[in-house]
Amino acid sequence: MKLVAGNSNRALAEAIAAYLNLPLTKSVVRRFADMEIFVEIQENVRGEDVFVIQSTSYPANDHLMETLIIMDALRRASARRITAVIPYFGYARQDRKPGARTPISAKLVANLVVTAGADRVLTLDLHAGQIQGFFDIPTDNLFAAPVLTRDIEQHYAANGNVMIVSPDVGGVVRARAIAKRIGADLAIVDKRRERAGESEVMNIIGDVKGRSCILVDDIVDSAGTLCNAAEALLKQGATEVSAYVTHGVLSGGAVARVSASQLKELVITDSIQATEAVRVSHNIRVVSIAPLIGEAMRRTAEERSVSSLFD
Repeated sequence: MKLVAGNSNRALAEAIAAYLNLPLTKSVVRRFADMEIFVEIQENVRGEDVFVIQSTSYPANDHLMETLIIMDALRRASARRITAVIPYFGYARQDRKPGARTPISAKLVANLVVTAGADRVLTLDLHAGQIQGFFDIPTDNLFAAPVLTRDIEQHYAANGNVMIVSPDVGGVVRARAIAKRIGADLAIVDKRRERAGESEVMNIIGDVKGRSCILVDDIVDSAGTLCNAAEALLKQGATEVSAYVTHGVLSGGAVARVSASQLKELVITDSIQATEAVRVSHNIRVVSIAPLIGEAMRRTAEERSVSSLFD
């Protein structure tokens, strides 16, 4: 079993390696003067079961190309099996045609990953579950729910008045899964999105008066949805609002928006490497999914059940 890391999230790769008690395989990922990517695997991987750990986070295209070129290098070096470990699959929001003459980029990226040499894919909280079907190879979509649930129980267990809230109708299944795990009630924010990155909260489905509300989502990008939802929940009588989100994209002025919002705290995982702004923010906290991904990788290598991690 060999672990190869790209440049997108070295800290997570090192944490996974520490969990598995394995060193990262020596490799070089660098750029020529014109920004072409060059990869060299500096250890023998012939006949090995290799895991490539790389999120396609900002800059998404650079990190995607790194992933593809690393896998091509491994395939040409006669690796026995290549597993693309993509904690954050960056093109997952383009999973359908929202209008005429638009692409389904998630399918295109899936094709590229397969063509580059991946034998299987291991990812985390895909934006849309059907993206698993875009890959023509075995694909495991892990869930951050056990990690997030454990943290909620540690920090909010003493508060018997917790209510889990989905920030939109599309995230109800995800929010209900966490609500069921901790035995909490569920509410839904009904919103209308006028354009990408902007949303208007319309209504709260459920009685949140006097409740400690926890918003649950898979991706926080501009943070507009979460901040608007927090404001709407507090107007409806919620005592406090926190948020748990798997992938902290937090682009543009999102961190400042969260810091200035009425959110008590935003908890994200380290599927995307935290920026300095995230690290110093007073109300953003990061929990690690390295043990979850590391255990899934171990089970994959040993041909054991991965789904039983979530039973």
